[in-house]
Amino acid sequence: MVYAVRVHQTGGPEVLSYEEVQLQPPGRGEVQVRHTAIGLNFIDVYFRTGLYKAASLPFVPGNEGAGVVEAVGPDVTEFHPGDRVAYAMATGSYAQVRNIAASVLVHLPAAIDDRTAAAMMLKGMTAQYLVRRTHHVKPGDVILVQAAAGGVGLILCQWAKHLGATVIGTVGSKEKAGLALSNGCDEVILYRDEDFVHRVKEITSGKLCDVVYDGVGQATYPASLDCLKPLGLFVSFGNASGAIKNFDLLHLSQKGSLFATRPTLGTFVAKRHDLIATANDLFEAVLTGAVKIPIHQTYALKDVQKAHHDLESRKTTGTTLLLP
Repeated sequence: MVYAVRVHQTGGPEVLSYEEVQLQPPGRGEVQVRHTAIGLNFIDVYFRTGLYKAASLPFVPGNEGAGVVEAVGPDVTEFHPGDRVAYAMATGSYAQVRNIAASVLVHLPAAIDDRTAAAMMLKGMTAQYLVRRTHHVKPGDVILVQAAAGGVGLILCQWAKHLGATVIGTVGSKEKAGLALSNGCDEVILYRDEDFVHRVKEITSGKLCDVVYDGVGQATYPASLDCLKPLGLFVSFGNASGAIKNFDLLHLSQKGSLFATRPTLGTFVAKRHDLIATANDLFEAVLTGAVKIPIHQTYALKDVQKAHHDLESRKTTGTTLLLP
């Protein structure tokens, strides 16, 4: 028997139940992994509340983790007991031990420790597809990152700065402003105290931005569109404040023939070769020092309710880990 967190009905943090579960041996094509660290992400909140639908109830939430292979099922040849592995976008990580499809795992380089891996797989690969594939950030680009001090934001800002962009970030406090400035932002806007559209116009001398990366959602739409120059790109990749409702396509034409996309990591890593390429690009960025992975909070897995409460209350910065 092992311990895991299960959701029997969707709702607030109180529906997260830490309980003993029975784990079967890994099936065909599966690997059994003992977690050493588990990533906490806003997508976990979306599944817990029911904004994103789980396949069935009850379910084990969580989409990111790192650990050691304990056993492999039939037809698994790429992994062996003792291998260090990590993954993202595979629901069920809030557990001491789990079975998982071998196809979603990647081997960890020796120079990347387990906690760093668990802190970066989902957020780091998200940043990768945002700056390398959704829009290929290049020198001279001016970008706006909403919630720049969040888990994805801190990685995204560093990576975009490394690629030569001018990075403007929005944050909710002076403490978070300092964090964003030390992680790639050239300019920071305190969105609670300032009109971020007005400040973007001031900072860019009216030229506005090539891209807005927005993981906030409802609270920043449609104002994020007003930060874009004609033919600019609005990238909505998260819903931290709630999902955008009644998106109006006419706004795109009225505000300068803008482009808009709502990407998700799952699409970008659906094919095995894309997963490996994305992970390797992230590993290289970390190993060369272009991107640093800040871990600012850790919670015991059994304290997952508090972890979710703090995440939703904006009490966390950067990356948070759950430790089995």
